[in-house]
Amino acid sequence: QVQLVESGGGLVQPGGSLRLSCAASGFTFSLYAMTWYRQASGKERELVATISSTASTNYADSVKGRVTISRDNAKNTVYLQMNSLKPEDTAVYYCSVFYFTKRFWGQGTQVTVSS
Repeated sequence: QVQLVESGGGLVQPGGSLRLSCAASGFTFSLYAMTWYRQASGKERELVATISSTASTNYADSVKGRVTISRDNAKNTVYLQMNSLKPEDTAVYYCSVFYFTKRFWGQGTQVTVSS
């Protein structure tokens, strides 16, 4: 079955960096687009970045220029490199894949940006 396991979250000061990872299994990873979402407390889940099977990328305007999504098909892993972090980036970050007719989610990893 599809499994997505995020890691790499934590507490970081404003202006700092984090790299999130998402290890995927249960499907042919290289064939599917992967997406990072985030959900701040009391807010709706929002798309952060997407990477296609051919490694083309798209970003939310709120993170453009500060965030890079990448994938390693040999490791079945998608990454989210986040730089110049701001307090408003504080959220639970989820990776996700739309596989057949269903969207699958990981358990999420908490990112807290605070001094």
